[in-house]
Amino acid sequence: MWSRMNRAAEEFYTRLLQEFDEGKKGICKDPFIYEADVQVQLISKGQPNPLRNILNENDVVFILEKVPLEKEETSHVEELQSEETAISDFSTGENVGPLALPVGRARQLIGLYTMAHNPNMTHLKITRPVTALPPLWVRCDSSDPEGTCWLGAELITTSNSIAGIVLYVVSCKADKNYSVRLEDLKNSHKKRHHLSTVTARGFAQYELLKSTALDDTVPVSQTTITLDISWSPVDEILQIPPLSSNATLNIKVESGDPRSPLNHLHRELKFLLVLADGLRTGVTEWPAPLEAKSAVELVQEFLNDLNKLDGFGDSTKKDTETVKHDSAAFDRSIECIFTARCDLDFAEQLWCKMSSSVISYQDLVKCFSLIIQSLQRGDIQPWLHSGSNSLLSKLIHQSYHGTMDTVSLSGTIPVQMLLEIGLDKLKKDYISFFIGQELASLNHLEYFISSSVDTQEQVYRVQKFHHILEILVSCKLFIKPQHELLFSLTQSCIKYYKQNPLDEQHIFQLPVRPTAVKNLYQSEKPQKWRVEINSGQKKVKTVWQLSDNPPVDHLNCHKPDFSELTLNSSLEERISFTNMVTCSQVHFK
Repeated sequence: MWSRMNRAAEEFYTRLLQEFDEGKKGICKDPFIYEADVQVQLISKGQPNPLRNILNENDVVFILEKVPLEKEETSHVEELQSEETAISDFSTGENVGPLALPVGRARQLIGLYTMAHNPNMTHLKITRPVTALPPLWVRCDSSDPEGTCWLGAELITTSNSIAGIVLYVVSCKADKNYSVRLEDLKNSHKKRHHLSTVTARGFAQYELLKSTALDDTVPVSQTTITLDISWSPVDEILQIPPLSSNATLNIKVESGDPRSPLNHLHRELKFLLVLADGLRTGVTEWPAPLEAKSAVELVQEFLNDLNKLDGFGDSTKKDTETVKHDSAAFDRSIECIFTARCDLDFAEQLWCKMSSSVISYQDLVKCFSLIIQSLQRGDIQPWLHSGSNSLLSKLIHQSYHGTMDTVSLSGTIPVQMLLEIGLDKLKKDYISFFIGQELASLNHLEYFISSSVDTQEQVYRVQKFHHILEILVSCKLFIKPQHELLFSLTQSCIKYYKQNPLDEQHIFQLPVRPTAVKNLYQSEKPQKWRVEINSGQKKVKTVWQLSDNPPVDHLNCHKPDFSELTLNSSLEERISFTNMVTCSQVHFK
């Protein structure tokens, strides 16, 4: 038996070391299978870490779990699943996710990891000195009386040796009548680790914004804004964070929510992307029109209206009314957050009409033919904002002097012409907001509005620009921050997007003073509340956490009997999830 265990420890360590070495070289690999039933994955720093909801871990770690069932097996299991189990799983919003190993098997794997790193196990055929591997965590199925859902092991290292190991046990359950005292947690930690004094550090997370589905046809937006607060000391369980705490806003915004006051701008941006993709690929997938009239009819009416004004006068009035009508879909109470510009020039008004009605390349050719003919005849002399280098603006300026270049409306030229005026219009819209709200100067925005790069790069930067605007408008709308905070967030977003690609899943973090956001959390229930007890040693701790959602994604968290819940009762109101993290130290020398 011992020889078999020794061989298993050697093989297990060798395979983990190989994976760790390849990870350090930047070789990204799929999880590997160990002994047919265990799947092993090396999670790198910064990657999504399943332990983050429990220990706030974000470092390199090995995650072990049960090998996923084959599709055929999964299908068979689903067919055998009882109706009661299906209802129970649905009631807590659980999805089919990672699979857990039996607690006994998890303990065996932790044992092999510990044996391999123990410097006293000199009989093991392992190269000395032993390389310290990242922490190892095993998903467990809670089959023991304690309801263990994770087992973990993390090495204690000195400058040149492995001195010991910390073994973690994580339990989780759904509990509508949880009862725990802070003093009991402290005393338990003192007794377990033979300590006389301990400190308690608190953490609370408040969900300030989470998008909900409009209906079954519109996917739920991934927009979330949360407030993380940490403090020490902790006076009692579920203590409201004091104003002396450290607080951080976490902001993730997905563009395109139909309820956003920026919906009309996002629609224009999407059409701009259609044109840019068409130029790049040679294939344009025209969106459905938003107008009842055709693009040609709308442009002809626009030109006739200008002609009646003898080509001069204020031609923005009618189109401003159109834009305002388009914006009326969102609540008047938030219209002040972002208002449409009232100084649209000829090209910008043309963009508004064509971007909502053009459905083919032929539409583009006919519309620009009408415009060029009107300019050549002198029927109109429209005004333009300064600074545009678009082909259409050059033709308009030439028409002022009675001579115009000949333009062949063939190939990609009509698409390029419309794309150029769309870029100019959106850039001015965004500049108007940032300058008007005193959030940035033109120098700050130069990267996003520069025309010195090629058209495709300009479109990409405008996408980034729009995402920053979505972030700021969401914050203004839902958390109403002071101007100082909004300015800091703006500069953070600008700096990030000057150096990084577009990423709507990125979480922007903004440190804030609790006094500036106290109205957002002091009377609210936290989504997550946690206390961490230790004695100054980072790895030796006891953690108790209460949360609205299951902190683990691979089991049912010991759900209580739901039979006593009535039709009128709410699972959200009646059920909370608690989890406990305890640890023990083993010294090798």
